[in-house]
Amino acid sequence: MSQFWNRAKQVMLGCCTVLAFLLMGFGATSLQLKNLHITPCPDTAEYSNMVTSTANPMAAKCLFIEGTVVNRSKNTLVNADVFGRLYDANGNDVMPERTRLGAIEEVPPGETPFSIRISVPVTNPLPLTMEQFKASGFSGTVRR
Repeated sequence: MSQFWNRAKQVMLGCCTVLAFLLMGFGATSLQLKNLHITPCPDTAEYSNMVTSTANPMAAKCLFIEGTVVNRSKNTLVNADVFGRLYDANGNDVMPERTRLGAIEEVPPGETPFSIRISVPVTNPLPLTMEQFKASGFSGTVRR
């Protein structure tokens, strides 16, 4: 019976080593976000009649979160997720169930401007405040 446990320990150690290797090689790379600001969407048909993506559809304002993403790595990163909290003029959390606000498809090394479109219920008064914003990307394609 002790041979079984010794072998089980060896297999577990091997699996953990492989997993650690994979996570180091393919893990997310942190990105810096700067010059963040929010702008309204253009007043065109493409951005009119917006609704929120909640269970109860309601009229929404179309906005863009814009800024610069800084990739200090030497690799082009893909599928960079942008996370943050948005609060309205009254201090209410605009998207309480959601911190992932969108993604940047490709981030080359250096500084790159980005823009993410969001929908905010018309009942939330502007201006919005942005807090705890961060981003991370991957050096290879991530399957979803």
